[in-house]
Amino acid sequence: MDGIYSQCYIHFVFAVKFKNAAISADWQESLHKYITGITHNNGHKLMAINSMPDHVHMLVGYNVTQAVAEFMRLVKGDSSEFINKNKFTPVKFHWQSGYGAFSISLSGIDRQVKYFINQDQYHQNIQFRAEYMDMLKEWEVDFDEKNIFEELV
Repeated sequence: MDGIYSQCYIHFVFAVKFKNAAISADWQESLHKYITGITHNNGHKLMAINSMPDHVHMLVGYNVTQAVAEFMRLVKGDSSEFINKNKFTPVKFHWQSGYGAFSISLSGIDRQVKYFINQDQYHQNIQFRAEYMDMLKEWEVDFDEKNIFEELV
């Protein structure tokens, strides 16, 4: 689209629904590459991605011509189809409903990338649900605790 100029960076986070469908180190890189393709095919730039067994973090240079909800529908839907088609998990894979989308300033990109890289260390001390609630508080997002991602079941 002509005449649209923007600089928008979004930190997305979304979670796995079932413990038996956790993201394994064996196929984590394939998932990241697949999500990178979805992101690029929708006109965005994936700047960083990392995942733990129960969730994914993505930092995206966002093309504002696409609605965030549509982008996340495609990322989650297409990636779960990819996981199921390849039978990466012993049970049908699903993402939990919902996601987090947090705006990042240009000056905050390096900090976010370091945060993504250090997820293994970070999660030695904190569970995903607590991490997510901390993010909501840091970005001053109003939330209802009963609607926060559930722990893996």
